[in-house]
Amino acid sequence: MSNVKTQNYNEKLRGNLVALRNSNVKTEETQNQGSKTQTLGALLGELKEIGRQEKAGFIRIAPVWERTKENEKIFEDFGFRAAPIHIHPEVTWILNISPSEEEILMGMRKTTRNLIRRAKKEGVEVFQKNSLEGVKDFNKIYQATFDRHHFAPFSFEYLKNELLAFLPDNQIAVFLAQHQGKILASAMIIFWQGIGFYHQGASITSKIPAAYLLQWEAIREAKKRGCRLYNFWGIVPSIKTHQDLKNPKIKKHPWWGLSLFKTGFGGFREEYLKTQDYILSQKYWLNFTIEKARKIKRGY
Repeated sequence: MSNVKTQNYNEKLRGNLVALRNSNVKTEETQNQGSKTQTLGALLGELKEIGRQEKAGFIRIAPVWERTKENEKIFEDFGFRAAPIHIHPEVTWILNISPSEEEILMGMRKTTRNLIRRAKKEGVEVFQKNSLEGVKDFNKIYQATFDRHHFAPFSFEYLKNELLAFLPDNQIAVFLAQHQGKILASAMIIFWQGIGFYHQGASITSKIPAAYLLQWEAIREAKKRGCRLYNFWGIVPSIKTHQDLKNPKIKKHPWWGLSLFKTGFGGFREEYLKTQDYILSQKYWLNFTIEKARKIKRGY
């Protein structure tokens, strides 16, 4: 699952970069260290050529590889360095969905399980709308979500292209949850190499727990497609278990509410390699300084 794009920062001095998000050319299970090195080497050659054509200052890769010393060394040996910011979550929450539905439900936090049942009783309907119209419906509440949780949203054009990239192979689904005709929650789920990725999510503030039922239906769909894992994507980086969310310091993190929601379904923490930068020109260092300063100001 990967998206390659050339990005212009809209700040003249900062220039362009070549960005590869969610880079996982093959699952870790099918790659030993030697084949990973070969894959990255071939990929880097292609990206350098794109960078030359686009006059990019650097290449940025966000790998979906487990954070180990061995994997870090593969990137270091090619001349990469850790980026000052991340372009996708580097600490995620994963649920094993191989057990039966009843076993998965019993592994959830009691409150989460009850909210799923309550949403059903209150008449929440969850359905798929795997089309541009579905993405438009998603985007309507997505814009409200980023205001509430203080993160930078992707453009509608990006969301549309994500749908069009994965739809031909039936690797994406747009879920909508509605109550009395009003859409309360939505999600874009990508199915890739035996994993269901909760890649994009959106909801509006409501007393109706529609988002909980939506996630449960997305998990059930992933099981139907033969997935063994469900990846809820990013959580507060410092938490190890659901219980860590009781820590007063962690409660101050802007992702605390999202992390409480995700970890309530059960599962475990997994950490990916940090986003990696490959320098193509000295313009990189201006960009590095600006991003580093913004990260410090943001606090995470």
